[in-house]
Amino acid sequence: MAYLVLRWIVLSVAVLVAAYVVPGISVSGFFSALSAAALLGVLNALLRPLLVLLTLPITVLSFGLFLLVINAVLLSLVSGVIRGFDVAGFWPAVFGSVIISAVNWALNALLTRAAQKPPARHAGDDDVIDLEPKGRDRWE
Repeated sequence: MAYLVLRWIVLSVAVLVAAYVVPGISVSGFFSALSAAALLGVLNALLRPLLVLLTLPITVLSFGLFLLVINAVLLSLVSGVIRGFDVAGFWPAVFGSVIISAVNWALNALLTRAAQKPPARHAGDDDVIDLEPKGRDRWE
């Protein structure tokens, strides 16, 4: 549960960064960013796979660039539903979806790396193993 809330906050920060960077996107406050991130997460989980499947031929012909259009459409849908989150047009939606994806990826990578534990070292562990031949096919 904590992981889901953390990812939600990361996506909210990504929405705020996109609103700061892209001129055509505006967010009235952090609550609007949280709401937009929640709805964007739900749409990405439920609607995006269906859209990707339906537009697969176009996506293949465009070498995957049509996925940017799908992300822009989803961002525009969120803008139409969430009060306080506005996207001014198609190109701000495209640039905003690129920024949101990049920031979301970077922050999730940092969090995943920070959560990983290094392997435990025990007393007496050496980095070097000395082997000596003890017969024809045996080393000790």
